[in-house]
Amino acid sequence: MRKILITGSIAYDVLLGYEGSFADAIDPKSLQHLSLSFFSPRFARHHGGTAANIAWNLKLLGGDPLVVGTVGSDGGPYKALLAERGITVTYIEEQKEHVTATAIIGTDQKECQITFFHPGADAHGTWPDLVDERDDLAYGIVSPRDTRQMTTGMLWCAQQKVPVFFDPGQQVIAFSADELKRLTKMSAGVIVNDYEWSLLKEALKANEKSVLALAPLVIITHGEKGVTLLSKDGTVTLPACKPDCVVDPTGAGDAFRAGLLFGLSRGWDMTTAAKLGAAMGSKVVEQEGTLMDTFDREELWARAERAYGGALPTVQA
Repeated sequence: MRKILITGSIAYDVLLGYEGSFADAIDPKSLQHLSLSFFSPRFARHHGGTAANIAWNLKLLGGDPLVVGTVGSDGGPYKALLAERGITVTYIEEQKEHVTATAIIGTDQKECQITFFHPGADAHGTWPDLVDERDDLAYGIVSPRDTRQMTTGMLWCAQQKVPVFFDPGQQVIAFSADELKRLTKMSAGVIVNDYEWSLLKEALKANEKSVLALAPLVIITHGEKGVTLLSKDGTVTLPACKPDCVVDPTGAGDAFRAGLLFGLSRGWDMTTAAKLGAAMGSKVVEQEGTLMDTFDREELWARAERAYGGALPTVQA
């Protein structure tokens, strides 16, 4: 089984819950003098970060993630936790002069979110020598982290001819239009949510057709409304895979990416891999925190079959 290169943030998540609606609390007439305060009866601290989330859930599925990232002086226990799960941590560096990246995520009753992200050590990370790993890599994904390292990761994959997904996330606004165009063109596909898709098109001054002239595939996640796969061959729309309950939506997108990459690494077609991704995302929202302790593979496969009317390929546990 070949490895999946994953670069992105490795962070601590502080989760806050607001019992109202963020939108209802914002007066459009006062945006020039915006000053808001939200009472949060729910507080939790968890391990998170895009790279760690994807790698953790990919490992649960039976994949082999190779993580490139950076932690700070407080990141040793997090590296140890990942290693205990069998995740390769050789290329997770420690920057002792800085703290590990931290995300503060507020979620309202409508599952809308406001996030503050402190990059910490990740802003000082370096790219490792991965030449010895090249032949073992099936795919790569470059997810949100320090933009310099995102660019380096995309360049490395392009130079080494590793098919790589560009997953800009909230960092889409941190790149110039020329940078976004260049990175999109290097990719095997772009993965974004609704909002990020709008930002990407706006930044590129592009429409769907012109983005597809740069990248062969665009995957757009819509939360509870499912996922859209855009390519030159047409559009595939998948409904959401329904969870049993929704506790917190944080991490669902990363779980989707884990399922997608697992399926692709097993030779599945894109649509089938996306179905597994959607099923994985539906499991994460049923808990607080982004790292699932375990899951029932048979139940997950059955959930996908109920949602999409066909069985996923069988894999050995």
